[in-house]
Amino acid sequence: MLSSSVTTKGQVTIPMELREKLGIKPGDRVGFVDEGGKIVLQRQETAIEAVFGIVKPRKGATLEQMEGAIAAGRGRHARG
Repeated sequence: MLSSSVTTKGQVTIPMELREKLGIKPGDRVGFVDEGGKIVLQRQETAIEAVFGIVKPRKGATLEQMEGAIAAGRGRHARG
């Protein structure tokens, strides 16, 4: 069992081995669940991670098409 101590502010350091295993990086959010007197820590997905891969592109775009779309967007933004 890995362990860590609680600071006076209630902070706990998650051991590196567990951070790596769960993919927890600085800035990530974690959740705590009370399961009959045991605290379970879970990595929480951000909104973008939760939907990643849902939308499948029909086809790719060329660099010229992307630059054209950016230029068109800038033109609409400047007029609005």
